[in-house]
Amino acid sequence: MGKSHIFTVNSHKKQTQGKMNIHEYQGKSILRQFGVAVPEGIVVDTHEQAVEAAHEIQLKTGVTSWAVKAQIHAGGRGKGGGVKIAKSLDEVRAHAKAILGMTLVTPQTGPEGKLVNRVLVEQSIFYPNAEGKVDVKEFYMSVLLNRQTGRNMIMYSTEGGMDIEEVAAKTPERIFKEEIDPKVGIQAFQTRRVAFNLGLSGEAFKQMAKFTADLYNAYVGSDASMFEINPVFKTSDDKILAADAKVTLDDNALYRHKDYAAMRDINEEDPTEVEAGQYHLNFVKLDGNVGCMVNGAGLAMATMDIIKLSGGEPANFLDVGGTANAHTVEAGFRIILKDPAVKAILINIFGGIVRCDRVAQGVVDAYKSIGNISVPVIVRLQGTNAIEAKELIDNSGLQVRSAITLQEAAEKVKAVF
Repeated sequence: MGKSHIFTVNSHKKQTQGKMNIHEYQGKSILRQFGVAVPEGIVVDTHEQAVEAAHEIQLKTGVTSWAVKAQIHAGGRGKGGGVKIAKSLDEVRAHAKAILGMTLVTPQTGPEGKLVNRVLVEQSIFYPNAEGKVDVKEFYMSVLLNRQTGRNMIMYSTEGGMDIEEVAAKTPERIFKEEIDPKVGIQAFQTRRVAFNLGLSGEAFKQMAKFTADLYNAYVGSDASMFEINPVFKTSDDKILAADAKVTLDDNALYRHKDYAAMRDINEEDPTEVEAGQYHLNFVKLDGNVGCMVNGAGLAMATMDIIKLSGGEPANFLDVGGTANAHTVEAGFRIILKDPAVKAILINIFGGIVRCDRVAQGVVDAYKSIGNISVPVIVRLQGTNAIEAKELIDNSGLQVRSAITLQEAAEKVKAVF
């Protein structure tokens, strides 16, 4: 796995079809199911509940300090003021009151930030050992698919608590990888090698080997796309804990995990992507200025390339699929137009399973129901019922720019700019 893949895996990406992000506290609940050690914590949505949670954790663990952590689908929360350490119940109240309701801006949220509706109150893990010494270490560990080899992989580093991209850029020799043979699963010698490479010994070595095996089994057992634990924490008494948990689940497997499906928080997702999902449209919002509607993922990628070569930037990925009808096409059209950055729309349909006339009817219906559409619309319809589709659009009186070839469509997009 090359360095560029490290960046791809760990850099922030918008929610995409096939993946479902969950909150830290939800990820840790899955980890617990598979025996992975995590700190004692309780999620709350008011500052008074936060105090009650801290008191409950104190009675259970004996700790006298806590972490108050914002629960949003983004990393870098500490840098934005979303993670605070409290050394008294009054500080728990004050930190929870400050974090709840704030718009937390991190390097992964973008400048718009995310509204914090819940906080996780957790035990402090910086406690001393029996000799009164604080001897802690932080590591990085993730489990994901190496697409180059088709095998699951554990990626880990001694540099926990840091952005893995920064570690890869400055000290790549501190990043280790352990690939798992799918025929036999993770082996004991591999978990021992992980612990050895992290410089552990004694009880901490044993605990890390167990932690690694349990984390891998959680990844496989939950049908996850990625588990990222940053940091994995070694406490002063040599316990190994998942101090954080960034978990992405494969939503194509959620039919096997009804309890995981219930963890979805649509408030953390892009509203247009949520709306598109209601119409069974494969939609991902991007940051460009040309909206596109296509059938088939391969054609969509080619269309996005054409848009870039024409001087524009794709504003979205929208695959209407093979079961599109006039209703879903109209819905897709409306969703694209909600983006104020869109300066043109390119509809590129090759009719195989989907009929071109259905797409054309959806475009006509959208025009009639939406009213005045100020952005240029370029339509390329080829394949099943393409002639009927052209007649529908030609007879509609709409100001639509038709194209026959993909190159012609690209030239019409270029003319917009």
